Amino acid sequence: MVIFATNLLLERRRILLLGRNFNQNPRVIPSILFNGERKFQLIQKQYDHHNAFYTRSNSLYQQQQKLLQACSRARYLDRVSTKVLHALSITMDWSCFDYQDPPILTSINNNLITAYASQGELSMSMKVFDIMPERNVVSYNSIISAYGRHNHEERSEETCGGAWQNFTQMRGLGMKPTQFTFGSLLTSSSSLNLIQGLQLHSLILKTGLLYSDAFSGTALLGLFGRLGRIDEASNLFQEMPKRNLVTWNSIISIFGRHGFVEESVVLFRELLRTEEGCHPSESSCVGVLSGFGLGRSGQRLQHLISIGEQIHGLVKKTGLESYSVIANSLLNMYANVSLGAYSTEILFKEMTVRDVVSWNIIIGAFARGDKPWKAIDHFLTMSQSGFSANQTTFANVIDACTSLQKLKYGAIIHAKTILNGLNSDVFVGSALVDFYAKCDKVEEAHVVFSKLDQRSVVSWNSLISGYSTKGSHFSTCLLQQMLHLGYRPNEFSFSPALKSSLVEEAQQLHCLIVKMGYHKNEYVFSSLIASYAMHGLISDALSFATSLDSPLSPSSSNVIGGIYNRIGLYQETQKLLFQVGERDIISWNILIEACGRNGNYLEVFELFKNMQMAHNLPDNYTLMSLLSISGKLCNLALGSSLHGLIVKMDFLCCDVFVCNVLLDMYAKCGSLESSVKIFSEMTDRRNLISWTSLVSALGLHGYAFEALERFRELESTGLKLDRVSFIAVLSACRHGGLVEEGMKLFTSMKVNYGIEPDMDHYVCVVDLLSRFGHLREAERLINNMPFPPTALIWRTFLEGCKRCNKRDEEQAVG
Repeated sequence: MVIFATNLLLERRRILLLGRNFNQNPRVIPSILFNGERKFQLIQKQYDHHNAFYTRSNSLYQQQQKLLQACSRARYLDRVSTKVLHALSITMDWSCFDYQDPPILTSINNNLITAYASQGELSMSMKVFDIMPERNVVSYNSIISAYGRHNHEERSEETCGGAWQNFTQMRGLGMKPTQFTFGSLLTSSSSLNLIQGLQLHSLILKTGLLYSDAFSGTALLGLFGRLGRIDEASNLFQEMPKRNLVTWNSIISIFGRHGFVEESVVLFRELLRTEEGCHPSESSCVGVLSGFGLGRSGQRLQHLISIGEQIHGLVKKTGLESYSVIANSLLNMYANVSLGAYSTEILFKEMTVRDVVSWNIIIGAFARGDKPWKAIDHFLTMSQSGFSANQTTFANVIDACTSLQKLKYGAIIHAKTILNGLNSDVFVGSALVDFYAKCDKVEEAHVVFSKLDQRSVVSWNSLISGYSTKGSHFSTCLLQQMLHLGYRPNEFSFSPALKSSLVEEAQQLHCLIVKMGYHKNEYVFSSLIASYAMHGLISDALSFATSLDSPLSPSSSNVIGGIYNRIGLYQETQKLLFQVGERDIISWNILIEACGRNGNYLEVFELFKNMQMAHNLPDNYTLMSLLSISGKLCNLALGSSLHGLIVKMDFLCCDVFVCNVLLDMYAKCGSLESSVKIFSEMTDRRNLISWTSLVSALGLHGYAFEALERFRELESTGLKLDRVSFIAVLSACRHGGLVEEGMKLFTSMKVNYGIEPDMDHYVCVVDLLSRFGHLREAERLINNMPFPPTALIWRTFLEGCKRCNKRDEEQAVG
């Protein structure tokens, strides 16, 4: 306090010097008090008006009085001018002043409160307010507004309730709040709750301010919107007799931000038709466009794209597209609706003015779409265009690298974030943790996580999911650490932890889930059932699932249907899923699999027909099930029709598993040429199953030498061979009579590849030897087996003996 008083005395000395200078040269205005041409003209005008008085009087106090009066009416004071004015207000002898209404000192202090608040010095505003000898309504309005400004910048327990306390004190002193009081309290304060909002609503009605103008009602509307009270905001809007453009913009934005897009569009149309003289502004367009993202149900708002295009046309017609905020809102609208990145890119190219937000939207659209490499291209173009990337830019481009699973690209972007000092940012860091975790680099993900300045639930979830994907029980330990550090887990925290937990840990997590109320969450409930089933506790999983009074959700029904399929209760699966009202693609796939495994092949294709009628497009799992059934039926026409559907849907989008099943289907249906063609078209998508299926197909159709040649090619690819690969090539040798080659392969299994032959391999070799007359070798092989022979292997040997006897009889007769 002593230092503060000393500084004020120094400021007073500077004012005295300025006053002497003003006496000697009355045309010189002390510019330290004011900045800007407008303020200079204001003081100059004040000086000209009282020029005669200044000439006659040599009183410094009278000159300072006129300066203080001008300062009290100034709309803005910079930091230096504020300090000088504050010093004058303390050191002046106010006893010699002729007080006016309102008093000059009160007016000056009100200005000081506002000036300090605008400079971010709330403590100084509070000091000025606390020592004021006299306060009026404007004083309370100023300090309430000061608290509100501070709440926007830095919310703390000390200041959150300050605005409300001063408002309560003002009411206790009998002062009548004005529309500016309510406006400052409602618009600025972020600490008001619903009860306080309803109290203010009643008070505004009582004072009649709701009917006098739109200011108080609009501010209250904003509070209800921030609290997410849509019904209260809608009812208030309906009862407001006077509305202005800000009122319309506020209600449109409230509905849009909370996902009520249809209602927002209806209100926007009403604004266009209103007779109150309101015409849409840029804020109106931004408000209605803000809702064109994910709706209340989380589904894409494809049916509203035509309305979005109409708004786009209106923006062009009114010339508002030159505003960057509207152009970005349109860009975001096209990025969020089903037209996707293609339409977004067209609009982006048409934009005359782009900023960082524009680049972030286009990069994010491609990062979330099916062409994530374009996000990286736009990121590079953005850097070349001179724009500096921010947190959102890096988070989006890292997501693109995650979709591409390109570790090298992600590492380069990581290096750029370090150069820009953003690698420890919570948003960028969370994206990096997710990237490394999904690229199977959990150790690197953990290093990035440990260096974050501030961690979020998203970063914790990404790391937990990374360890869970690797099957590590450390994911449960991370969840415990998360709880101990005060973070509240969400549904995406529990699900990966349940996936990799032990039985005891799963039961403990179950207790925690019930305690935190997440057992009613659809996602967690399904993961909990799947966890019990994974540990073999089928009865516990089913009893838990059926214990709830409420009907099962589609996702929970899918999990239970999968359990029924796993234990062979296909009828129960059909009974359960036929009761699901709105089936998703997973429901249809489980139902098709149940019918297929139960042998109801005709019902499978009837279900597929109903699935298409319900506008559910088949995915890779659906196609695999249908092609597998076609192969079992040996129905080439049916399999070819499915192949045509795949080509129509884009064959390149099918994964390697669908291609393998398609290859196997053609082989079983007798079309070897089609199998070979499918294999040739797979190019770099071939895996061990692809090669094994082709070898098996060639051997099945009698092309033993070609099958052996393909097997040699398979060995040269470097893929690790398994037992199925040797069964396929030994079967080919058996069908083609390649006894010597077959025995060499059988010997190399253990010697060269370390694969112990099992019963299936011995059956193939015994059949190969006995079928072509090598009965003694076959019998010796059976006797030297490391496990006792089965009925199947003796039957195979006896059938070989029978063929040899028949062949000998035929040769003797011949």
